[in-house]
Amino acid sequence: MTLLEILVVAGAAALGPARWAPFRARRAVTWAAVAVFVPAGAALLVTGVRWQLVPVLAGGLLAAPFAVSPLLRRRGGRPAWRAPRWLAVPGTAVCAGLVAAGVAAAWALPRPEFPAPSGPYAVGTTVLGWTDPDRPETATAEPDDRRAVVVQLWYPARPSPAGVERARYLGRTEREARAVARGLTGYLGVPGFLLDELPQARSHAVPGAPAADGGRWPVVLFSPGLGGVRTQNTAWAQELAGRGYVVAALDHPYDSAAVTLTGGRTVRTRVAATGDPAEDARRAAGWTAVRAADLSFVLTQLGRLDRGEIPGPPGPGTLTGRLDTGRAAATGHSIGGGAALQAAHQDPRFAAVINLDGYPHDPDPRPFHQPFLALTHPVDPGENQDYIPRLTRVLKLGTATGYHVIVRSAAHLTFTDAPLYLPPLPSLVGSRGRDGGPRLTVEATAAFLDATLRDRPVDVAAHLSRYGSLTVHRAGR
Repeated sequence: MTLLEILVVAGAAALGPARWAPFRARRAVTWAAVAVFVPAGAALLVTGVRWQLVPVLAGGLLAAPFAVSPLLRRRGGRPAWRAPRWLAVPGTAVCAGLVAAGVAAAWALPRPEFPAPSGPYAVGTTVLGWTDPDRPETATAEPDDRRAVVVQLWYPARPSPAGVERARYLGRTEREARAVARGLTGYLGVPGFLLDELPQARSHAVPGAPAADGGRWPVVLFSPGLGGVRTQNTAWAQELAGRGYVVAALDHPYDSAAVTLTGGRTVRTRVAATGDPAEDARRAAGWTAVRAADLSFVLTQLGRLDRGEIPGPPGPGTLTGRLDTGRAAATGHSIGGGAALQAAHQDPRFAAVINLDGYPHDPDPRPFHQPFLALTHPVDPGENQDYIPRLTRVLKLGTATGYHVIVRSAAHLTFTDAPLYLPPLPSLVGSRGRDGGPRLTVEATAAFLDATLRDRPVDVAAHLSRYGSLTVHRAGR
């Protein structure tokens, strides 16, 4: 909370019980609370009020008459008005409830604060739009519509001057960020104001920052969850970039909640369940196949970008000659993790694969030859009990050494940015605290990537075993 918000809360919280203060202290307590609440509340109204603080303002305004009126005197010295006990008691309770509700909402749904990257590099970011001329867009009826994707890159960068503007969390502009936030709440079926903080959030990456000096960097491609967006794992992406990787996260149009295409048109998701298990499985397999093809297409485009065959991002953040697509990993969360597995067995150019809690929807899974890492949450009663057995059957098709960790105290959203801004409910985001999930995801995947893409002497099994139940799938077994 900002200083103004803290002052508003303090003033409102003091106004409620001021009426019940001892007689000698009542006047000082009341006027001190008014002196804090009124100017801070007015300033907050001018600068902009978060919806979470509206109940606090209402509680303070409701409490003010109860607290101030007994201090005002009529002629003759009598109080202007003093609420009877039968009214003052419930009034005080309502005021306290409103203030508590506002504070709880601000705590449960904060503006996300992203951990600063810990690696040796600063982080730059840029967004590119590419169209695949060889694939039709199956989500529309237009015969000439070709498949397009939007890709955001996080990369090692030179340090930027102090005070330089950092990248918005959900989009390149406030308009795009708000469109994405509306798309997310629409997809989730929740009131739009619940995610009002996200369009204002900033990451640590600098748009268009000059790339860092040095050699060529391994590439990590990322596919988000169903209805998710390219930025849903920003904490993870910028941390990897600070450690010397280039992360390329995809928006999958008509699947991601909202995607602003080149030219400014925003398209919303068209994915929807039918309630028929067979039909839903067929649809999920189709979405997964499209995503796997998107991953391969983007890998191709990154190779062309590295060779200078296609235009790179505008400005000084050129990446030509810096992308080592021979050391590339396919990664994803949820259905994106299933797509990463499918992309790996279809495209041998990927050197490694990471599945973050993703159900494999491929109806015809086949062997894949890349080392793999799968991080999953413990499946509780009432969830799909076929998830872990099916994933295990797919992982056993791998011919290289791989790792599967069932992460303690994790939920499905633990492996995303969600713990930074959603209510810290164990069933929703796990029980590892605000930054515990993103930090775990970084440390586990970075150890695996360092060993597989950089040939560093990392004891991956020993590192992963600290996070939960580890199964190691040995090559050739």
